[in-house]
Amino acid sequence: MAQSSDSPADSRTDRKAADAEPERPPPLAQVSRTAMEQLAQLLDQPAESVSSCARGEDGGWHLTVEVLELRRVPDTMSLLASYEVDVDRDGQLVGHRRTHRYERGRADRR
Repeated sequence: MAQSSDSPADSRTDRKAADAEPERPPPLAQVSRTAMEQLAQLLDQPAESVSSCARGEDGGWHLTVEVLELRRVPDTMSLLASYEVDVDRDGQLVGHRRTHRYERGRADRR
């Protein structure tokens, strides 16, 4: 009679192998997309892009997200803002703050 591969010893081995593998963080593209979506929902304003991203020592992420705060005509006069966003290692937004507000058509003078 053939032995089933679902024996208790096999399931313990599978669990040990799964526990031994380090959990991989979400890919940067996914972290960026999720942070933009969460910030847009929180502010009720469209997030347009991520302009910077860095990995924190705690495994989280620090991003700068550009948000359209006031649409104007012509579009070059629309107001945008840069937000510093903190994301935990699971990709969830844990904090944000606006750092800069500017017209779309203006060059950055910083």
